[in-house]
Amino acid sequence: MLAIGEFSRLTHLSVRTLRRYHDAGLLEPATVDDTTGYRWYSPDQIPTAQVVHRLRELDVPLADVRRILRTPDPTTRARLVAEHLQRLEHELARTRAAVTSLRRLLAPEPPPLHVEVRTVPATTVAAVEGDVAHDDVLAWYSGATAELDAVVERPTGAPGGLYDDALFTHGRGHVLVYRPTDRPARVGRVHPVTLPAVELAVATHVGQHDDIQVTYGELGAWVVANALAVSGPVRETYAVGPRDTPDPAAWRTEIGWPVFHVAAG
Repeated sequence: MLAIGEFSRLTHLSVRTLRRYHDAGLLEPATVDDTTGYRWYSPDQIPTAQVVHRLRELDVPLADVRRILRTPDPTTRARLVAEHLQRLEHELARTRAAVTSLRRLLAPEPPPLHVEVRTVPATTVAAVEGDVAHDDVLAWYSGATAELDAVVERPTGAPGGLYDDALFTHGRGHVLVYRPTDRPARVGRVHPVTLPAVELAVATHVGQHDDIQVTYGELGAWVVANALAVSGPVRETYAVGPRDTPDPAAWRTEIGWPVFHVAAG
């Protein structure tokens, strides 16, 4: 048997941490002296201690560590660990996006945003639409575009999407993604839609969408200063995207803000 100090040196877990893990039911000593309260560990517990140490380094919550240790099935254990790693990857992606946005916002002299006021005629498209929570937009968008790609054989223009104001202001709103085509089919969720004519203030976002909200903010400020904004969904047109090139630096997303433009003077 190993005293807690010896076990600490062998596992690189501090005595304080071992006591905490004991109290939490994660790593209980092989035996505890009833008289002195001394904790004694078995050499067989070293691998378990190392597993706990690695899981905690990955910020796995104590409750999840307990579930992993108490699960006898290796497949279930692997699934539990994989689920946590996916959560970590999601958090890492969010952190990277926040850093990208912050760097752009703190740039000493950001390049001026080019805005074009454009009249867009009514357009016939094949579309998938629905009410979507803001946090679910990316997953919903992936599924919808996969359906469109499978149904629309000969698109006549770049894909795009319409996003209601409520999606941003209330966290849930109507989303419509589309592919322009002369003969839109009706298959599954895909159905024909005629997008109405609209006047848009259009700016192009370059690259990935990590900091697209910055472009939204710059375009919104331009609209306030130069045109009369009207209610209606914001339009995004994916002029160049992952389906066109794997190089994120080449991606181009046009953001169209509905306006009622008034000529100068």
